[in-house]
Amino acid sequence: MSGSATVAVPAANTLGEGVLWCDRESVVYWTDIAQAQLWRYRPGDGALTRWPMPERLAALALCEAEGWLLLALASRLAFFHPARGELRDVLVLPDTGARLRANDGACDLQGRFVFGMLHEPTNGPKQAVAPFYRLTTELVLETLPLPTVAIANSVAFSPDGRTMYFCDSLQKQILRCDYGDSPGAVTVFADLRAEDGEPDGSVVDAEGGLWNARWGGSRVVRYRPDGQQDRILSVPVAQPTRPVFGGSTLRTMFITSAHDGLDAAARARDPFAGHLFATDAGIAGVPEPRFAGNPNDVPPCPQRGPIAELP
Repeated sequence: MSGSATVAVPAANTLGEGVLWCDRESVVYWTDIAQAQLWRYRPGDGALTRWPMPERLAALALCEAEGWLLLALASRLAFFHPARGELRDVLVLPDTGARLRANDGACDLQGRFVFGMLHEPTNGPKQAVAPFYRLTTELVLETLPLPTVAIANSVAFSPDGRTMYFCDSLQKQILRCDYGDSPGAVTVFADLRAEDGEPDGSVVDAEGGLWNARWGGSRVVRYRPDGQQDRILSVPVAQPTRPVFGGSTLRTMFITSAHDGLDAAARARDPFAGHLFATDAGIAGVPEPRFAGNPNDVPPCPQRGPIAELP
């Protein structure tokens, strides 16, 4: 079965990523990593809002605490309250000396935030030196016993929370492991090495199917829980980055995209690159798990004033 997606917001993001549906607000949140901006779109009335971030925003999570988001900025984690423009630093990420920044992440069913890193060498190719971390509800950072990667992506969890999915985009394999207090043995879930494009962000539906955005492949691919491909959703851009389920019935799929790395000729051939897309997925998703840590456990920063919305 196949389908296609259409433009929901002509965002023209350089590197759109991290898309989430907030069921409390009925809005879509996402980030333009390269432009260090948080975006929010309300489909009900078309309202669109942006906030500048103090550094690149790689991923985000909804919070149980009303009105708050958890942000994975390039070098640190922080809470952000969009209505108040308030940013509260949680912690600075470990300095490994390997030039890493935060990348893809998601909350598990226990309300913890799991995310991976990306290697940004000053010269030469990316190396598989980036770890995966987990922020506990007590705001303690744990290093997970998972393989290090060059570009962490596809972090997602099965509906029962017992399986974690993740990948190194450069290796072109989506991996899985039993998940709990400590991840279990890692196995290959889907091997993409014979296909065009690289695995980027993923989301899991109510039936346990994993939907993966194919960077460089103009599509989102669904895999059954046994790893077999069974649906392809066409996206009219070369670089779709991450899908999420939203809308009142969680059947609308929103998909971010990017024009990062495209030269002028490629941009001309890819006029919708960087836009936010939407389509009826034909299958319902599950509500996005929320981070259960308390923003009040982190003091406000008196040196930083409120972050104002961009015009």
